[in-house]
Amino acid sequence: MTTKLEGALRREIVIDGEPYTVTITPQGLKLVPKGRRKGYELEWSAFVSGEAALATALNASLAGAPPPATRRGTGARRSKQNT
Repeated sequence: MTTKLEGALRREIVIDGEPYTVTITPQGLKLVPKGRRKGYELEWSAFVSGEAALATALNASLAGAPPPATRRGTGARRSKQNT
């Protein structure tokens, strides 16, 4: 027997070394970079209605998503050249 989802369920996951928060609600699913407010959202109705609706919802959610977080100290360094 399963338990009915009545409130938000939050869990932390790591994707490519970066922490994210997954929130599952009765309305849908939300994936947000940890420490941020905006992320990727997908309603359950879009998920179960088919590929075209899923792709449309996914593209719409990606358009409003924040840019990926950058790590400090991992940027390219300029090399000094002697001329």
